[in-house]
Amino acid sequence: MIEIKTLGGEKKKIDKSKIKLIAMDLDGTLTQHKQPLDAEHKRALDALSKRYKLLMVGAGQARRIFNQMEAYPIDIIGNYGLQYAVYNKDKKDIDILRDEIFETNKEEIESKVTYFREKYNFSEYRGENVEYHSSGCITFPILGTKAIQEDKLAFDPDRKKRRLIYNEVLEAFSDYNVFVGGSSSFDMSPKPYNKYYALELYCKENGINHESVVYIGDDYGYGGNDESIYNSDFNYLTIDNYEDFPVIIKPLVY
Repeated sequence: MIEIKTLGGEKKKIDKSKIKLIAMDLDGTLTQHKQPLDAEHKRALDALSKRYKLLMVGAGQARRIFNQMEAYPIDIIGNYGLQYAVYNKDKKDIDILRDEIFETNKEEIESKVTYFREKYNFSEYRGENVEYHSSGCITFPILGTKAIQEDKLAFDPDRKKRRLIYNEVLEAFSDYNVFVGGSSSFDMSPKPYNKYYALELYCKENGINHESVVYIGDDYGYGGNDESIYNSDFNYLTIDNYEDFPVIIKPLVY
């Protein structure tokens, strides 16, 4: 038996023999932000894979996630469900089976982002005003697309600055799901795409019940991109430091 978070934040014990799928986030859960998977975390994934089907549910593109994981053999949902890739054992590579693309109204987006920059004194930035992803997802990089990493990490480590204006950004970008992303950005995906939508669709397509799934993620707070799963009926294991992952998953393995 293991203890799992349930809808409403309460805890319950479940029989791990009933679990079929372990789905998880990458950055902050398995790795430091955009850093490779280290040997200890690979061993932890290997141990999980002997018991369960593994699935990566990411905010970034599937190829980027696969490369960051240094070609670890795992199926990947990318871009909040806009992409789906399966691992091909023969090629030792991923095959992208779904790759949805949405058009963006760049003029309208630029205008809205500039409004927030002027209103909240975010007018000084390095690089571009907005980052546009090929999928149709967008990033509002408060410090710009070419900001120095040290500046990004120091800008809003507790996310309080962005959460103060989160509701206002949500209202302005009503066609998007908006997330307090990374260290200094707002990330946005076209509705209805978010991690809950993506995981629910995967379960429907593969005949998996929600109670047979455990999701592991760190970004479960207000505005986080794992929040939609955390506040759902999926079982959820919280991670607050990626270095703790091998310890936290032990009850699932032993």
